[in-house]
Amino acid sequence: MKSIAIVSCLFLTTLFASAQLSSNGSLPTVKTANGVLQGTQVSGISIFKGVPFAQPPVGDLRWKEPQPVKNWEGTLKADHFSARPMQLPIYSDMNFRSPGISEDCLYLNIWTPAKTGKEELPVLVFFFGGGMKAGDASEYRYDGESMSRKGIVAVTVNYRLGVFGFLAYPELSKESSHHASGNYGLMDQTEALRWLHKNIEVFGGNPDNITIAGESAGSSSVCAQIVSPLPRNLFAGAIGESGSILKFKSVVTLAEAEKIGLDYSKTVSANSLKELRAMPAEQLLNATAKPALDDFPIDIDGYFFPESPLAIYKSGRVAKVPAIIGWNSEESGWKSILGDAEPTMENYTKAVRKLYPANADEILKLYGVGNDSDVVIVATSLASDRTNAFGSWRWVDLHTKTNSPVYRYFFTKARPGLMADINKPKHPDAQVETSEKNFNGLGFFQGAVHSAEIEYALGNLPSNRVYDWQPGDYMVSTVMQDYFANFIKFKNPNGIGLPYWPLYQSWQKDPIMYLGYDTHRAPDKTRDRYLYFEKLNSN
Repeated sequence: MKSIAIVSCLFLTTLFASAQLSSNGSLPTVKTANGVLQGTQVSGISIFKGVPFAQPPVGDLRWKEPQPVKNWEGTLKADHFSARPMQLPIYSDMNFRSPGISEDCLYLNIWTPAKTGKEELPVLVFFFGGGMKAGDASEYRYDGESMSRKGIVAVTVNYRLGVFGFLAYPELSKESSHHASGNYGLMDQTEALRWLHKNIEVFGGNPDNITIAGESAGSSSVCAQIVSPLPRNLFAGAIGESGSILKFKSVVTLAEAEKIGLDYSKTVSANSLKELRAMPAEQLLNATAKPALDDFPIDIDGYFFPESPLAIYKSGRVAKVPAIIGWNSEESGWKSILGDAEPTMENYTKAVRKLYPANADEILKLYGVGNDSDVVIVATSLASDRTNAFGSWRWVDLHTKTNSPVYRYFFTKARPGLMADINKPKHPDAQVETSEKNFNGLGFFQGAVHSAEIEYALGNLPSNRVYDWQPGDYMVSTVMQDYFANFIKFKNPNGIGLPYWPLYQSWQKDPIMYLGYDTHRAPDKTRDRYLYFEKLNSN
């Protein structure tokens, strides 16, 4: 098994923070560069919740680059989660432990098994998903305790969302010393990495072995941090799950983003930046409830992104770190292609011709069906590729071309039945029959939906009582979490007792690791269709 040489910068780090993890009775206490923190402890794991890493982005700091956190006097009790970022209740699968929403949201949470603060353990920093509109570092599925028990310092990070995190506006660009606006949520993540790089050693972590990870919007955030020059050298590895800023039209120009900001300001009857900053946060948030006003995209601001992320990647000017990148078998459903139409060959062909009037013949060759029974499977594959899969594939392809180690996965484990159905009779192999056995090289009839892998990867199945987890689910979780833990430690997922996971190279015989009930390596049967999408979306 390959390993990386971890270089300790103990002397430099101690200039910023005192390296000690002492105990005040039963409560762990650390001295950071900004002041003393007192956390809690659960069965040997020290937990620090609601740790400030930047000044509250309120008042004049609303829509500004995050400012370094100010020092505090005395001991700050880090025993509860902070408020989550401003957001509307958009996604039903989010289960928060935070007390509410607030603009004052720039806090992180740390789980560590360290006892002395001198262990130099590997660090996982996880960015939550939610479309850059919702989510929170307190969600149960991102809890760091399970990873921490594998000898890892686990961190979850809050960042600004929606209009608060991504509004671009001409006056904002004018007042900025970088002539940029937008992307504040991404800069929050970078500021958290800066704080961790200075302070993580007192929690027993190694600042030179930080792996950033995320799912969906969190995965896109990881991709963004790799592309931007601002966080360069603040992390040593990356894990991206079902998301990328390299997908179809994922970023806009600064001028386009400013136009969106101007249109938004008119809807809230604001004629200036001063008026926008004077408005209550709730008023600004509630205005985004209208579908036409809820999208504030990442923009090419000339600062966080000096130019388009795709151009930067193609030039190779990115963080050349080892990466695990992958996606799930059912990122989107077949109905996003066919709508309410029956899944027949005739209806499928009509739907494809409507979606791709100039390219339907090529698409129908790449996503061909032989009979009606193939339609759901193939349409699911096309739908998945149109959402997250193509962008993730493009990320894999471009990162490999930087000569950085890449491990590519395809997560196949369908979730089990609901706990509400626990008393209903079921075949003992039902999960296998509805997922793995329906694989035909293109997709699944019932596969792993978007975000399904999170609890498996982070070892948090018990935290989600919606599903009736079976022994097979825990087996899959053990394997996947071990792969991820090995990568976080050594930048190589392989280890004793695990099927060998090779580096991804497009010409290899078996370059992809299929993670599921039957974890195995397999050939890449999908490259031609992604190359075709690359041809269609080359700008």
